[in-house]
Amino acid sequence: MKRTTFNAIGGWQPFLFCIGMYVVALFFSIFVCSSVFYALNAKSASKEAERTATVVTAKQQLASVTH
Repeated sequence: MKRTTFNAIGGWQPFLFCIGMYVVALFFSIFVCSSVFYALNAKSASKEAERTATVVTAKQQLASVTH
């Protein structure tokens, strides 16, 4: 019987390693860049949160008329 081995994949190992490291680095760079972006633009994010809270409060007042 002929024995099946995976010797051919040994040549692909450095290439696959580089692809894997690229994907991991890309994921972390997107995470870090978005964190820095939101940290620097905290004022506009807080204004957006206040605007959303005002809209939600107005909707709750309109919906809770019980007189």
